[in-house]
Amino acid sequence: MLLKILLFPDPRLRTVASKVENVNAEIKSLCDNMLETMYESGGIGLAATQVNIHKKIIVIDISPEKNSPLVLINPEIKVLSSETKMEYEEGCLSVPGFFEVINRPDSIEVSALNRNGEEINIKADGFLAVVIQHENDHLLGKVFVDYLSGLKRQRIKKQLIKQKRVATK
Repeated sequence: MLLKILLFPDPRLRTVASKVENVNAEIKSLCDNMLETMYESGGIGLAATQVNIHKKIIVIDISPEKNSPLVLINPEIKVLSSETKMEYEEGCLSVPGFFEVINRPDSIEVSALNRNGEEINIKADGFLAVVIQHENDHLLGKVFVDYLSGLKRQRIKKQLIKQKRVATK
């Protein structure tokens, strides 16, 4: 089932997600629906916050074939290398059509539960590290435009509001 993705500056994107207490059939179904929504939207990552479900769940698939989904429930991120930053042009399904260069730590370790509720630990660097951090920000009520200057953020906000107004006419 496809889910509706919230668009910036929707205030619900600022909601801090809560911990998933039990990985049950409902949570597994939500993970599947999030993956379907992400694939259908042409994304490589999606946080539950983006679909107005404020639980700590992230889905990611950076494989070219889109056949290697990664589900992270209750992710906890530890930065392994704060000195080494990676510049990457980021986009977001909640901020469609905008891409900006963001600096993030290059190497992280993630502890989480997978779709089956099993504990997993992942060391990630480069692109995967960037995507995990981007999606985890959503769980904290942050959007990648928060890393931009106030002027750039305002410009993007105005353009998205204008696009929404034109689309609803």
